[in-house]
Amino acid sequence: MTSDGPEGRAPRRRGRPSRAEKSTGPDARSRILAAARAEFAGRGYDKTSIRGIAKEAGVDAALVHHYFGTKDEMFAAAVEVSFEPALVIPEILGGPAEDMGERLARYFIGVWENPATRAPLVAILRSALTHEAAAKVLRGFVLRRLLERIAADLDVPDPTFRAELAASHMIGIAILRYVIQAEPLASADPEKIIAMVAPTLQRYLTEKDVPEARPL
Repeated sequence: MTSDGPEGRAPRRRGRPSRAEKSTGPDARSRILAAARAEFAGRGYDKTSIRGIAKEAGVDAALVHHYFGTKDEMFAAAVEVSFEPALVIPEILGGPAEDMGERLARYFIGVWENPATRAPLVAILRSALTHEAAAKVLRGFVLRRLLERIAADLDVPDPTFRAELAASHMIGIAILRYVIQAEPLASADPEKIIAMVAPTLQRYLTEKDVPEARPL
């Protein structure tokens, strides 16, 4: 009788997680996601690898692929967990329409002011500024998963264009305040930023009568 491996066990196929690894369940998935956020934050998009994430999480690389697929999909999951869109969108849409801009500005600034989410988000923005794949993931998430869902729920024309304007405004603030750390914006009181940004976001997302563009 021939042996297929040590003690007669058949060798595990490359690229497929073992039954033992699969049975580790949500805890393994959470460890992988935490490891991915740490790796992207510390090493950037280019230098982060699936193998490195697996090593940091203490699992086989095949298990990372099993839960998250490609590196881009892993990056997208790291972006999503920082914003938690499923939780925040009902909160933003649930209040009066006239306060929409303030709720969105307060949520966005609050995420960046939280030390637990700031580091991975800074890494995400830096990666998006230097790597097209990372930029594509961030654009897709911010626009389609977050802002377009907010704008589409409102009775306004051109929700996609409005979402892009709102995204450009908030991401611009994030780059200047948290990545470049340009003064005086970098040290400004968050409440002051919210108070000044909220009316602009409100106009982008809820104003129905948009003035026609003047010819150049």
